[in-house]
Amino acid sequence: MTTARVRTILPIIGITAMAVLLTACSGGGNGAATAAHPPTGASTGTSTSASPTTGPTTAPSRSTPAATAPSTVGSTSAPAPSRGSGTAAAPAPAGTGASAAGARCATSQLSGSVADGGGSSAGATRVAIILRNTGAQSCTLQGWPGISFVGGGNGTQIGNAATLDRSTPHQTLTLRPSGEVQAVVTVRDAGDWDSATCHPRVTDGFRVIPPGSRQALFVPASGALFESCAAPAVHQLSTSALASF
Repeated sequence: MTTARVRTILPIIGITAMAVLLTACSGGGNGAATAAHPPTGASTGTSTSASPTTGPTTAPSRSTPAATAPSTVGSTSAPAPSRGSGTAAAPAPAGTGASAAGARCATSQLSGSVADGGGSSAGATRVAIILRNTGAQSCTLQGWPGISFVGGGNGTQIGNAATLDRSTPHQTLTLRPSGEVQAVVTVRDAGDWDSATCHPRVTDGFRVIPPGSRQALFVPASGALFESCAAPAVHQLSTSALASF
């Protein structure tokens, strides 16, 4: 009986010993695996120490001074001029507007006539070309009219236009309705030149262009016929500026 128990116990002991050995071997393998692979905490610590800290991200960036600087530096000390001041400083074009006395007289509101301009002298006759305001409003004239002889009954110009006597005053003149001004025209005698040089023609009046206009009016000679030189080399007429009388 005792021998049988011993035989039964021995195998159990052997099996138990083998189980212990197997357990020990198994525990040793886990330890080696743990040593070869550091714990998660260690891996995280290594990664954190190698990467830059978050400190630089909280430091002021280079763009911060520009963002805090005033956006209108210098604008209040040197304001740009307004459009109104520029317009006021610019001079108005000459002769484009009405003056205090009225607008420039248009040819359509004027009539002309011939009168004695102060008599004759040796080799010359002076006649007055009179311009009259036939309009209902006052207007102004200033300067020298354009004057030339015409003939043939159709307004054909004969000879050169009058030269301008720049020595005469030429202030701005106001013509009220029915008001008049005059220019004195000096006409040299055609006989001062020989016929071959003069090419004489009989005239029937004057073509008059008021100052500042491009339109002309015909002023008949009123019976005082003049002989004109048609040659382009001859200058027979000269005129003063318009003046009151």
